[in-house]
Amino acid sequence: MLFKKYDPLKNKMFQILNPQGKIVNEDLVPNIPDEKLIHMYRSMVIGRVADIKAVQFQRQGRMLTYAPNQGQEAAQIGAMAALEKTDWLSPAFREFNAMIYHGVTLEQAFLYWYGNERGSHFNEGVNVLPVNITIGAQINHAAGLAYASKVLNKGQVVITFIGDGGTSHGEFHEGVNFAGVYDLPVIIVIQNNQWAISTPRAKATKAQNLAQKAIGYGIPGIMVDGNDVLAMYVATRFAAERARRGEGPTLIEAITYRLGPHTTSDDPTIYRSESEVEEWRKKDPIDRFRIYLEQKGLWDINKEEALQEEANQYVLETFKKVEQKGAVVELEEIFMHMYEKLPPLLEEQLNNYKKFLQEEEK
Repeated sequence: MLFKKYDPLKNKMFQILNPQGKIVNEDLVPNIPDEKLIHMYRSMVIGRVADIKAVQFQRQGRMLTYAPNQGQEAAQIGAMAALEKTDWLSPAFREFNAMIYHGVTLEQAFLYWYGNERGSHFNEGVNVLPVNITIGAQINHAAGLAYASKVLNKGQVVITFIGDGGTSHGEFHEGVNFAGVYDLPVIIVIQNNQWAISTPRAKATKAQNLAQKAIGYGIPGIMVDGNDVLAMYVATRFAAERARRGEGPTLIEAITYRLGPHTTSDDPTIYRSESEVEEWRKKDPIDRFRIYLEQKGLWDINKEEALQEEANQYVLETFKKVEQKGAVVELEEIFMHMYEKLPPLLEEQLNNYKKFLQEEEK
């Protein structure tokens, strides 16, 4: 079994594609249809372009504070590709690619970071919770969804993501412990991008690796090369199969790296060296996956150039739509989405506001 072979106490990382795009674990290469492999790659590239553009938009004063994802595409898309569309995603704030892969539109994702909460109103059938800013709270949300899935016999698996720094927060412990006690169908992915804002992983915990935290909850844990999209796919697939059999949660530590800042309010040059960043650029998840696809005869330079042009145009056109309508918000909307029926106090405030607008128009 995968989780026994890569017991976190052995401190052994699961990998299928090495940084050079070579297969190093032939027996565990997943049987993914070519069309899906290409879709996964396209999603990673478009996500990277959208992420870079989002940072540029924010620097130009056209978007609010944004949490970049560059370098973490494989950790998210590899995991999401292993699930069914009926499964649930409970994101934190850096799951831009995971959310889009699972059905959130790029326009909706941009709209949220533009400052418009309509970006959290997803289409019917998209099983994704809104962005969660409170560190660790998404673990409890995931545990709650998984509890409902189990009680109602829905057969749905719930996946949630958290950063390495977030595992030091109390809500991480509460959610994972609850999931373990009740054998809930939930997958917890720790995106260990090496930095909790400016705190390095080594100063955040004495644990040899973060996958070992699973032991305290009595659940399987595994350390995976988070820049290897195939390894993330396989580990998540195994975890999902366990969950559907009623065997409970799994914790996956995805070893990856945040190539950009924590958010656009952060300056990473203050606390980490450029040489460190360059070393991780050599492990870029998109580069290694592209090499793999080229070796399989599924990709070439012409397709790459066409995709880059398509992605740039798509992202720019999408953000243009966001700018055209993103700032158009009726103030009364703040009253409309909290309760099914407005409480008397809020109803009174809404009526006073409408009366004020009427007087202003006179």
